[in-house]
Amino acid sequence: MSEQTGSHASTATYLRIAAILVMITLIEVGVFYVPTFQAVLVPLLLVLSAVKFALVVMFYMHLKFDNRFFAFLFGGPLLLALVVVVSLLLIFYGAVRLRTGT
Repeated sequence: MSEQTGSHASTATYLRIAAILVMITLIEVGVFYVPTFQAVLVPLLLVLSAVKFALVVMFYMHLKFDNRFFAFLFGGPLLLALVVVVSLLLIFYGAVRLRTGT
């Protein structure tokens, strides 16, 4: 079996990405326990999780090195699902505010 050089990342790149993922996870855990971040906890954790997700998809699922069509095929439905989830959260938040009168 012959390896194609340049078509995928090296082992060092995968180790760097793993280190970055560990650092982001440590930041997520740290942010959870800092009382100052309680007001923005959920959005901050969502952003950090999205960054981790993007790194895993790009490097460990090899979408960064494959045809752009595959990235669109994976990212399009993901974007649609994100829009639906955020819309449902906003609808739920509005319904709770109407019910409670706040």
